[in-house]
Amino acid sequence: MRRKDREVTDFDTIIGIIDDCNIIRIGLVDGDFPYIVPLNFAYTVLDKQVDFYVHGAMAGRKYELMKKNQKCSFEMDIPLEMDCIAEKKDVTMRYKCVMGTANITFLGGEEKQKAIDNIIMNRYEETRNFDYNRKMVAVTMVAKLTVIDLTAKVNPVGGGVD
Repeated sequence: MRRKDREVTDFDTIIGIIDDCNIIRIGLVDGDFPYIVPLNFAYTVLDKQVDFYVHGAMAGRKYELMKKNQKCSFEMDIPLEMDCIAEKKDVTMRYKCVMGTANITFLGGEEKQKAIDNIIMNRYEETRNFDYNRKMVAVTMVAKLTVIDLTAKVNPVGGGVD
């Protein structure tokens, strides 16, 4: 990381950034160009191991690329504000972000059902007790992204690292 002054190394602070994000963007291998797709996600942390859970159709480009190569990169961010610093004649975006790499595992059967009920649906207050169409589980892909590498960076309002 070039800007070490913006690097976040405290694990709990990194988890706080993840918790404040609503979208994870995963990068998948697709020939000469990466394929980047934004997804809703949920996550678990056990002994500093972070696992993200994503879902979608069991068809299409994302699904096929995930099946072909079970590795991905990921990024999530929180834009804070654009900062025009008149005295320096400088402009910077204030933000928080987390990036890394992960291995992809497709979940099935009881493991998939538990991930949907206990992790994905449990992430937001609005979905915790929602009576969703359970018939859709059979045609829904649920993938666990087991984090291999995790970095975070912050360019906070006020200019210091929080």
